[in-house]
Amino acid sequence: MSVPTSVVGFPRIGSDRELKKSIEGYWRGKHGIEDVQATAKLLRERHWKIQQQAGISLIPSNDFSYYDQMLDTAILLGVVPQRYKRLSLDAEDTLFAMGRGYQGDKGDVTALPMKKWFTTNYHYLVPEIDDSVSISLSSDKPFEEFTEAKALGITTKPVLIGPYTFLKLARRPEGAPLTIDRGLIEQTAKAYAEALERFAGIGADWVQFDEPYLVLDKERGDLELFKSLYTKILPHRKSANGTVRLLLQTYFGHVRDSYETLGLLGFDGLGLDFVEGRDENLAALEEFGVSENTTIFAGVVNGRNIWRNDYAVSLGVLDAVRKVTDRVAVSTASSLLHVPFSVAREDGLDAEVRRHFAFAVEKLDELGELAELVQDNDEERKSSKALADNQALFDGHRVQADAAVSKRIAGLSEDEFNRQPARSERQRLQREELHLPLLPTTTIGSFPQTKEVRAERARLRHGEISQDDYDAFIRSQIDDVLAKQEAIGLDVLVHGEFERNDMVEYFGQNLNGFLFTKNAWVQSYGTRCVKPPIVWSDVSRAQPITVAWSAYAQSRTDRVVKGMLTGPVTILNWSWPREDVTHEQQTTQLALAIRDEVLDLEAAGIKVIQIDEAALREKLPLRRSDWHKEYLDWAIPAFRLVHSGVKAGTQIHTHMCYSEFNDIIRDIDAMDADVISFEASRSDLTVLDAIQEAHFETEAGPGVYDIHSPRIPSQQEIEDRIGDILAKMDKASVWINPDCGLKTRGNAETWPSLEHMVAAAKAVRERLER
Repeated sequence: MSVPTSVVGFPRIGSDRELKKSIEGYWRGKHGIEDVQATAKLLRERHWKIQQQAGISLIPSNDFSYYDQMLDTAILLGVVPQRYKRLSLDAEDTLFAMGRGYQGDKGDVTALPMKKWFTTNYHYLVPEIDDSVSISLSSDKPFEEFTEAKALGITTKPVLIGPYTFLKLARRPEGAPLTIDRGLIEQTAKAYAEALERFAGIGADWVQFDEPYLVLDKERGDLELFKSLYTKILPHRKSANGTVRLLLQTYFGHVRDSYETLGLLGFDGLGLDFVEGRDENLAALEEFGVSENTTIFAGVVNGRNIWRNDYAVSLGVLDAVRKVTDRVAVSTASSLLHVPFSVAREDGLDAEVRRHFAFAVEKLDELGELAELVQDNDEERKSSKALADNQALFDGHRVQADAAVSKRIAGLSEDEFNRQPARSERQRLQREELHLPLLPTTTIGSFPQTKEVRAERARLRHGEISQDDYDAFIRSQIDDVLAKQEAIGLDVLVHGEFERNDMVEYFGQNLNGFLFTKNAWVQSYGTRCVKPPIVWSDVSRAQPITVAWSAYAQSRTDRVVKGMLTGPVTILNWSWPREDVTHEQQTTQLALAIRDEVLDLEAAGIKVIQIDEAALREKLPLRRSDWHKEYLDWAIPAFRLVHSGVKAGTQIHTHMCYSEFNDIIRDIDAMDADVISFEASRSDLTVLDAIQEAHFETEAGPGVYDIHSPRIPSQQEIEDRIGDILAKMDKASVWINPDCGLKTRGNAETWPSLEHMVAAAKAVRERLER
């Protein structure tokens, strides 16, 4: 009997980002929603057929989304706040209004809050549930997509975000966690039960409910909530409509503390992550066993990195699982949403390099080969060409260590991780030297990357203009953006980052040890895609990276100009990291490289330097017991290493976005920056309570408006937001800024928004100084 294969989810943007281009074309008025719908249908068909041709047994459907799967789930369950309903838009435009806000003739509403999806760089929309919401099955999308695939001769495995994860991630309108009462449980369970019955009625065999929240630490009542939901849902696998099997899919960690409960509930399939939760999940299997009617979907193919699977390791896991049960499917460990589409399009990389990588399409082949190999005996495996070819990738000869980098790390002293004097003394000196007003205004760094900017970069890349011509163009952009910032009255200016394609890739291009792709895009949020660089070998700074541009900008104005850098933790977290050395080692290498840049910026006369750690919170382990020993104990010192060598009068800023900061606020303070800017506009400034409770010493700029939405906030709206901030923070410690960089916005909304922000800051400042 063959071993089945399963894919948790597949990328949806298309091999050439077709979905992104179609949706953004619709937003710009280039075509109607019908064109978007046609593109979406074409992509779904193409992706299903790719998986079918690869021999995948259980192909997902409803993993496709115009924007975000949590947003789709909210709409499916009727969780649409009244402010969006009152716009009276059609289905797609309501979805887009919830995702990015709306400002037009139908009204003016902000978007739903946005947060990071567990430990990934993908962002989900946070469902908002108030007392008036009544949860019920309210959309046909999952059923229509299943039927669409069935018409192509493909019986898919429909995928839904599970009820437990949905309720645990949803929030009340003010941002507080839900109070999950019996009525809410009943409504939610009924909706999911009805979904199972509908899937059975249209011919589904398997349905997948994603419950990644199970891999987090359990709070009091969590398992009772889970059982309350599923004891009501599971009986509906069988109904007058037919019978369907339910796969409970977990990922991003282990479920050892809930595995016994899962086993007793009698799911038809349990999807376990044997990449990030291998040891604990194996221990749970060995301790509690597997029900005779349950199939273990063994997640052994990494859905979050681009390196080839080590078959020897995966077969060891599969063999261990098969000792406990013979009902095993070979699966991806998580959705392939988090990896690029296919290595086949990366002809710019040498073939010897490419063979080490597996993107989404290649991971399908890995599933098939592992499913065949797991059935072979030892002698058959010894003679397997597939296994031999795979093991040749892991012979230890891919790269050699950089002796100079190793020596420098070995020579680090404790003093190099601690900046002197103390922060309070530094802040006093910085106020004297920088002469900034109360509530100083600034931006996060980048300004809009217009078509003109991107076109000039492309012309340079294609050899159509010289480097001198390109540099002259960038200088003209810097001159223009400085003049505009001065005109509207910003206090601390930036040079706009027009020379940068991406805040991580740009730095990687100027560091030893990185590789770059042409088409390895992954979805970050909505239609926003990123193309992470690859950490191939040991990292060091090849040359100064930002110094010339920052020094040029400072020479063109009497106001303070911030130097703009990306921090070591974020560079690693937003790259494809190596798997042959630890993340700590890679981050320390990066920290030394960025430290060199910081010291060169200071020497060039830059008095304010921002070192973005936007992704610091992103990779915090999901289990609290692992936070420090597995991450913060080296991530925080790495940041301190970057800036510890500067003078007391040099002001160090950092920036973080779209994560839950409250529970690590003291660790963030321990980074010893002088100023930090937070994303806060989409989270209703909930971080302010944590700042207040922790007696936060770092000066802070909680974002006063959401740059991920095209709407323009009014001056009064921002004044009100500043008032909320001042109610929780000392006015002497507050900075006024947007919540993130402005690269993805257009000039049409950027400058009016900033004008309103500066005017609001001045108005509040005047009232405070009376």
